[in-house]
Parts: sequence; structure tokens; C-alpha cells
Amino acid sequence: MKDLMLGMARAIRAELDAGRKVGQVRRVLGDSPGGDAQFDIDEVAERVVWDYLQANATEPVAVYTEDRGLQATGPDPRYVLVVDPIDGTRPASADLELATVSVAAAPMGERPVLGDVDHALLLELKSGHWMYTGPGEDGVSGEGYPRGLPNLSRNEELATMFWSIEFNGHPMDLMTRAYSHIVDASANTGGVFVFNSSTFSISRIITGQLDAYVDIGNRVLHDHPATEAAFRKAGRGGILHLFPYDIAAAVLLAERAGVVITDGYGRSLADTLLFDLSPRNQRSCVAASNPVLHKRILEAVAWDLDAPGDTKEGGV
Repeated sequence: MKDLMLGMARAIRAELDAGRKVGQVRRVLGDSPGGDAQFDIDEVAERVVWDYLQANATEPVAVYTEDRGLQATGPDPRYVLVVDPIDGTRPASADLELATVSVAAAPMGERPVLGDVDHALLLELKSGHWMYTGPGEDGVSGEGYPRGLPNLSRNEELATMFWSIEFNGHPMDLMTRAYSHIVDASANTGGVFVFNSSTFSISRIITGQLDAYVDIGNRVLHDHPATEAAFRKAGRGGILHLFPYDIAAAVLLAERAGVVITDGYGRSLADTLLFDLSPRNQRSCVAASNPVLHKRILEAVAWDLDAPGDTKEGGV
């Protein structure tokens, strides 16, 4: 399984490298079933996934991808691969480093969930570096990382944390009200980044380059249903929070590495259905390199959406 997953990820990278030109048209060809914009390179990567599995899978396997949904190379597959062929399409279109191929594998069933995933692979499109975990592995293995994996930060302070946040499909006003006070506190003495790739963000915690990743949009929507119109406006009619294929591989890798990773309520992500793209099955995510920092992030966010910091005496 590891060889199949890694070979497919490398085939995607090779095909994109062969046809990519910096500053290319970056055409939006349509929308994925979940409502996210699909760029020209997404179409290329989706095709490679199917072609590679048809040519190289030695037994029937099912595959679920962002654009094509669920397919199978033959009858009665024992495993399903949940693949985001390019997580970070926008940075990949800009020829930046912030994009990965994400591949998770789980035993096939009627309603597989994220907790069923037992193989996980992320491969960086720019560098070719990869990290993997599978059955029988206590931690995370990989290639290309000079310090070894995992390499978790010990920082427990909000003001000095290096963290990434998400804005795609997230109304800026709501996000500002929720955590601009944390951004203000950490932007100078720490670092705040927007990568447009949940897998790249979470993988940077595993490598020690980041302390945390925060995507709270789905909890904000659940806590405040009246914000749905604002989320749909930012998502061009759709709700664009974390889809199962976004995090299927990254969650297992993070957990095996010792990262604390939950939804915005601090709950496990294990019951997330792997094939359901509906807003009720989309997720929020708070990931941190240690339990203390994770707890402090959850406590610091202004979940009530009052003016930032109004209920946080002395700020963060």
C-alpha cells in the first residue's frame, strides 16, 4: 500500500512538473462537487490518480477524489484511497512550496470514517519530500527532512507561536472578530501565515516549523447559524470548510507524531465520514504541538463573536 500511494503521488508531481509554466493561465474550469473552484492543474492531477491506479493496483481498489468522487478499479475492493491530488491548488498554481498530494487509505465499508484510516501519506509538490505512517508504525517516517520526524515545538505561549490560519470561504469580518486579538499578539513576536493548504499547515507542525494551525470556520457556523449567508457569500454559494479529503491523511500523521489535533470544540475528528461533503460533515480544526498551547488557543478564540478581546481581560 505504501508503494502504491507513494508511486501515485510521485506520478502526480511528475506530470505537473512536465506541463507547468510559471505564470500559466491558471484557468478555473468549474467547481468540485463540494463547491470549491477547480483549476486547470486540478484536472491534470485528477486524471493521473485514476490512470496510475488502473495501471499499477495489483488488486481492486476504490478511490475517492475531490472532483470525481468514488470510483473503483474492479469489483469488491478491500481498501479505499481518499486522495486530494493537490491540497493547495492556489499556491501550486503560483509555483510556490505550499502544496501537497494527500493520500489516505482505509478498509472499505459502507460508511468509512476518518478514524478508520490506517495509512497516510503527504508528498510536497515543490520539493518531493514526503511523510508517511501506516500499520505497525509508532510514529512518522519520511524523506527529505533534515531534522528527522517528528520534530515538535515546545512553545506554549500564544504571543510567540508560529501558526497558520485559513481564509478561503471564510468571511474576513467573522474571522477578525474571532481571533484578530491573537493575530495582533503574535504577529510580531511570533509568526502568522496563510498557506491555503490544511495539509501543508499541519505537516509544518510535524516538522517543527509551526506551533499550530487554526481553521475555526465550521464551529463559527454551527454556533451562529445566522452567519450562513456570509459564509455562502465568501464561498460563492457554497460552504467551504474542511472537507474529509482535506484532512484524511494529515490527521493520522499528526496523531502519530504527537500533535494535539481536534475540531474547534476540542473533540476528536475520528467520526468524520470520508465520503460526505455536506456542511454538517465538514470540520473545523485546531492543531498544536503540545496540549498546553492547544488549550490556550481554544480558550483565547472569541467564540461569541464579540469585538476581539472584549471578554479577554488583558488580551492574550
